[in-house]
Amino acid sequence: MTIARLRQAWADLRDAFWVRPAAMTLAAALLAGLLVRAEGAPLPDWMAGLVYTGGAAGARDMLGTVAAATIGVAGTVFSITVAALTLASNQMGPRLLRNFTRNAGNQYALGALLATFAYALVVLRSVRDVAEGAFVPQLAISGALLLAFLCIGVLIWFLHHVATSINVDHVVALVQGDLSRALARLPRRAAGEDRPPDEAPPPPAEAAPLLAPAGGYLRVLDDAALAEWAAARDAVLHLRLRAGDFIFPGSTVGHVAPPAAREEAQAALDQALAIGNRQSAEQDLEFVVRQLVEIGLRALSPSTNDPFTAIAVLDRLGAALCELVDHTLPSGCIRHDGTPRLWRRSTDYPGLLDAMFHPLRQDGAGAAPVMIRLLEVLAEVAAVEGDPARRAALARHVELAQAAASAAAAPDAAARATLADRHRAARAALASPPGPRPSSRP
Repeated sequence: MTIARLRQAWADLRDAFWVRPAAMTLAAALLAGLLVRAEGAPLPDWMAGLVYTGGAAGARDMLGTVAAATIGVAGTVFSITVAALTLASNQMGPRLLRNFTRNAGNQYALGALLATFAYALVVLRSVRDVAEGAFVPQLAISGALLLAFLCIGVLIWFLHHVATSINVDHVVALVQGDLSRALARLPRRAAGEDRPPDEAPPPPAEAAPLLAPAGGYLRVLDDAALAEWAAARDAVLHLRLRAGDFIFPGSTVGHVAPPAAREEAQAALDQALAIGNRQSAEQDLEFVVRQLVEIGLRALSPSTNDPFTAIAVLDRLGAALCELVDHTLPSGCIRHDGTPRLWRRSTDYPGLLDAMFHPLRQDGAGAAPVMIRLLEVLAEVAAVEGDPARRAALARHVELAQAAASAAAAPDAAARATLADRHRAARAALASPPGPRPSSRP
């Protein structure tokens, strides 16, 4: 398996709902077997009074009750989780289901119940009455009692957790946390660095085309491996894709020069792509942005009409842009020993702003509170962003927001006056001297 596919498989494994419950169930079964084998070992005095001292019949009844109760509650927990997922899907969009299924709290709650069920079954099979040669693993049975009380606490916590996790503000904060972690992985901007984005040159006329090996969403691109391959063969690759793009099978996705390296380049490209049926946040920064934007768009729909959720989304997007001040976005050029070896599409700052604000501005143009907050957010970001090119992109969105709000012609004179005031404040923030560079920050 290639590096790209390994990275995506590891990301999928981290997000899988079944991994933690399965691991906890297996660990509980092994623990039960160990405690059964440890029966008869000397115990500290303080523990001796806590160990189960009943007979085989009582042990069977208790273990059967624990097993039946925990598997029943596990079914209830699963039903509650499905109901929460359905509600979240209807209110905030199906693409956010990943945030619920990968939630560690949900997985640990279900895992605790299933682990207790497996533990009770393993211990139950070792209980024998007098006719079979009496054996009552008192230490292991005491462990089942302890796990049963633990499950009561887990159930109480889970009900609170589900009620909290479907709150829209909590979900917005979770998605913004994903975005913050993605931004933190970007390279930090060096002191005094205002490097313009790399302009990809057109491929040479003699360059040979490279075709997509399959159809689907590009989830991971191993660009470092492609650049090393190109350097080893003194070749240059031009790719027309980036993580998050939908690839059509058999389409031309790039070129290689010299053309004599086409077959090897095609094989290297096939190994460097991880293609799947859905998008992934592994390398696609805009994927997390679109999740936030989708929450805001659904809140602005006529059936929901919830401008306050859209405002919360704008606040989180503005916070992400302020965090981006200290970082550089991925370059469209991968160099090897200083020589460009791989050109590819990449997320740039204007494109990131477009993904954030175009849909919200278009759908929220008629909602004065949303447009007022949009102008305020842009002004706040402009006050801390010192890069001239980025400030120019912010200025473009300030003017687009003002034009959209003016075209909507809000009948409320106070709203029009407030919009004009926020527009002036945003332009003033952009005209003021740039904020402190990242290197001067504590």
